[in-house]
Amino acid sequence: MTKQGHTNPFNIVVIVAALGYFVDVYDLILFGIVKDSSLMAIGILDPQQIKSSGVFLLNLQLIGLILGGIVWGILGDKRGRMSTLFLTILLYSIANIANGFVQNINQYAFLRFIAGFGLAGELGVSITLISEVMTKETRAWGSGLVSFIGILGAAFAFYVSKWGWKEAYWFGGTMGLMLLALRVYVHESGMFDKLKSSSAKRGNFLILFTNKKRFLKYLSCILIGVPTWFAIGILCFFAKDFALALGVTEPIITGKAIMYHYIGASIGSLIISIISQKLKSRKKALAIALIALAMISGWYFLSEGVSSQKFYFILFILGMAMGYWSIFVTVASEQFGTNIRSTVTTSVPNFVRGSAVLMLLGWQYLEPSVGIIKSAIVVGSIVIALAFIALSYLDESYGKDIDYMEED
Repeated sequence: MTKQGHTNPFNIVVIVAALGYFVDVYDLILFGIVKDSSLMAIGILDPQQIKSSGVFLLNLQLIGLILGGIVWGILGDKRGRMSTLFLTILLYSIANIANGFVQNINQYAFLRFIAGFGLAGELGVSITLISEVMTKETRAWGSGLVSFIGILGAAFAFYVSKWGWKEAYWFGGTMGLMLLALRVYVHESGMFDKLKSSSAKRGNFLILFTNKKRFLKYLSCILIGVPTWFAIGILCFFAKDFALALGVTEPIITGKAIMYHYIGASIGSLIISIISQKLKSRKKALAIALIALAMISGWYFLSEGVSSQKFYFILFILGMAMGYWSIFVTVASEQFGTNIRSTVTTSVPNFVRGSAVLMLLGWQYLEPSVGIIKSAIVVGSIVIALAFIALSYLDESYGKDIDYMEED
C-alpha cells in the first residue's frame, strides 16, 4: 500500500500522474488546434460560421467538464481515487478516438461533450492522490512536476496535429488507453484507506453549500483560477482574431499560439511552485502570479502593429503567468478534509474551465457595441479583480496537515 510521506517528487505516483495529465492536456487542447481544419473537413467553410461553431463546440466541451468534475470528484471520494481515474481515462480515450470519425456538427458536438466529461477527472483526482501521499512540506513540488510535464501535452498536440486532425484524435485516444497499463503500479493513498474504515460521509457535494464559511472557501478556490481560462479560452484560443484586430503584421496560426502559450505555462508552473516553496506561502505565490497575469494581459491588448514573432512571445510570457494553475489546484486540495477532497479538487478546476462559457458569452455580448479588444478587457478586468478578492478569503495552506474529515 502507498503510504503518505514521499519527499522526492520523482516517485511513481507523481510520474504516472504527470503522464496522465500530459494525455489529458493533449486531448483537451487538441480541439482548439484542429477546430478550423476539422470543421472545414465536415463542410463548414464560412469564416464566421467556423468561429461560431468553434465557440459552440468549445462550450459543450466545457459543460461536459463541469458535469464530469462533479461526478468524478464524488466517485473519487466514494469509490476510490484509482478506480475513478481508470474510468475517466477509458471514457475520454474512447471519445477522442471516435472524434476522428465525425461526419457532421451534431456528431462532433456530442463527442466533444463526452470527451469533456471524461477529461474532467484526470487532474483533480491525481492531485488529490499526490496531496495524500507526499509530505505536507513537499506537496507543491509534486503538483508542480505534474503540471510541468502535463502542460507540455499541448505543445505535443500541435506537432501531432500536422499528421491530420483525424490522426491526431486517434493518437491521443491511443495514448490514453496505453496509460491505463501504468495505473497498476499506483495504489490508493493511506488517507483514503483510513477514510473507508471511518463513519464519515464520503463525497457529499451538498455539504459545500450548507455552511457559509465552507461555501465561500469553495467559491474562492474557483474564482482564483478563473483568470487562467480567460487567458486560455479567450486570449489564446482566439489569438488569430485578436491579432487581426490589433493589426499584427503577419497572420497568427491558432495551433502555434496555443503551443507557445502552453510551453510558457509549463515553465511557469515550475517557477510558481518554486516561489511558493521559497516563500513558504501559497497565497503570496498566487498574488504574484495574478499581478503578472494582469500586467501581461495589458501588454497583449497594447500590442498594436507588432510582428507575429513578438505576438507569439507575448502569448508565451502570458502562459508563464498562467502557470499558477498547479498551485491553485493544490490549494483547493489543501483547503478541505479527506472525505470531500476528491470532490473539491476535481470539481474546482473544471468549474474554472467551465467558467469560460460565461466569459465567452460576456465577450460575445459586448463585442458588437465596444469591439473585440475592449470587450475582452472588460471581461478580463472583472475576473482578475474577483480573483484578488477571493484570495483574501482563503487560509494559508502551506505545510497544513490535511489528514482530517469535514463534518456535515
